[in-house]
Amino acid sequence: MIDDIVSKIKFDNSGLVPAIVQDFYTLEVLMMAYMNEESLKKTIETNETWFYSRSRKCLWHKGETSGHIQRVKEIRIDCDEDTLLVLVEQVGGIACHTGNRSCFYRKIDNNKLVEAKSKSAVLPYLFSVFKDREESPKPDSYVSRLLNKGKSRILQKLGEEAVEAIIAGMKEDRSEFVYEITDLYFHLALSLYTFGLSFDNIYEELIRRKKDEKNG
Repeated sequence: MIDDIVSKIKFDNSGLVPAIVQDFYTLEVLMMAYMNEESLKKTIETNETWFYSRSRKCLWHKGETSGHIQRVKEIRIDCDEDTLLVLVEQVGGIACHTGNRSCFYRKIDNNKLVEAKSKSAVLPYLFSVFKDREESPKPDSYVSRLLNKGKSRILQKLGEEAVEAIIAGMKEDRSEFVYEITDLYFHLALSLYTFGLSFDNIYEELIRRKKDEKNG
C-alpha cells in the first residue's frame, strides 16, 4: 500500500522531492527539506518526519538529537505530484536548528533582512515557562507561587479572570477588554498545563466537533 502511494510521487533527477512542513494546528510554515523514497516511506510508517540530507548524503530523523520530533498528522501531495506538504505536531515548539520555532524567522523589510516574529510561538514559550517554574521554582515568580498553591487556586483564579473579562466587555472598553482577555488567556493556559493538557487538545476537540457537524 505504501509502495503504491510513493510510486505516485514525481521525484526529481536526484531522487528527491521537496517537503514543506507546516504546523497542523496553527498552519505556520515551519521548515522545508527534501525526502527521497526511503525517507518518505519511513515517515509514513513511523508517523514522524524523516528527510534526506543532500550534504551528508544520508537519511535523518527530525528531532533525533534535540528531542524536537515532528508527529505527522497529514501528508498532502500537490496537484503536480512533485511537492509534499507535511502537517505536523511540533514537539517542543522548535523546528529550526537555530532554536527558532520556524526556519522562516527572518523577513525582508524596507530592503533589509529583519527578524520575523511568530505570533504562534508565544504558546510554546508560555508552556516552557510553566514547566521551568514547576521544576525550578522561583520565590519572586507569580507562576511559581500559583503552582505552589495548587490546582484549586489556579482554577479559582481562572474564574476570577473570566469575571473581570466579562465586566470589561460590558463596559465596551476595547483596550481594557483586550487586557483582561489576555489575563484570562494566560490563566487558561496555566490551567491546561496543570491538567497535563495544552491548546492542542482544544484544537483537536474543535476539529472533532467540526467533523461531527459535517456527519450530522
